[in-house]
Amino acid sequence: MSDTNSPIQVFDASQVHTALPWQALVQQLSEAFAQGAHVPVRHAHALGGPDALLLMPAWSDAALGVKLVTVMPGNAARAVATVQASYLLFERSTGRMLAMLDGEALTLRRTAAASALAARHLARSDSSRLLIVGTGQLAGWMARSHHALRPALTAVAIWGRDPQARATLARTLSDEGLPAHACNDLQRGVQTADIVCCATTSTVAIVHGAWLQPGTHLDLVGAFKPDMRETDDAAVTCARVFVDTFAGALAEAGDLVQPMQRGVIGREHVLGELAQLVRNEVAGRVSDQDITLFKSVGTALEDLAAAQMVLASRR
Repeated sequence: MSDTNSPIQVFDASQVHTALPWQALVQQLSEAFAQGAHVPVRHAHALGGPDALLLMPAWSDAALGVKLVTVMPGNAARAVATVQASYLLFERSTGRMLAMLDGEALTLRRTAAASALAARHLARSDSSRLLIVGTGQLAGWMARSHHALRPALTAVAIWGRDPQARATLARTLSDEGLPAHACNDLQRGVQTADIVCCATTSTVAIVHGAWLQPGTHLDLVGAFKPDMRETDDAAVTCARVFVDTFAGALAEAGDLVQPMQRGVIGREHVLGELAQLVRNEVAGRVSDQDITLFKSVGTALEDLAAAQMVLASRR
């Protein structure tokens, strides 16, 4: 049993990012998915009006954690972020609280790392051109994670609806040493990319299946609600489709839920989840000509694994 007098460790956003280097975090997530954990369906509580409280718990034999998320749309008028998040980590055997972490940084880091992990199984090993679709808060972290696992990338293109935003993000990444540039033609960008990563909140298809070339890997991390989507039906039907978790993606991912509801694809079209890929229980990419698709909506297992890694960095 641990020392009950030990102080609770607190990690701000910069400390969370520093404690989660990409290569090590991807390995941590791979091991966590292989081992599994208890991950109940997230709890959503209406607070009146549009305000909401979300609780995302997970636990293993070693640790217990929960992410607390508040969604307050009215914050936009207060110059405060709409979504706020904190993560609490507990010792599994005693229930003693061990640490409190910045939940937003934890989410950004683990989400990007999970996509990089999936790409390790689904993208071609010689992939050299990455396209990031979106310029929001997550977009830059997606570029960094993929580049960290594929340092031989020769191009990181950034597309977004706002020309200034895509130019700014491309310049930021370029200043960090990534081979980044702004992409002004989305169709051309998709056609010339080996990995296409979408991180948007779109409710209509942005990337079209007709644009995808043989061998492309499509990574979808936005569109986390049933009424949202980033791709059209053609992109889904032509791809070997995998998800982070069946439970989450088949209930929440509009890119899959919508074509399933209309009978365009059946449940069998989704070939496996990330845990099965890392355990080698399902085949990911079968040939260099395959178009592969990974759809994630997030899982508390990733938060738990990353939080444990953050805490271990200070011990």
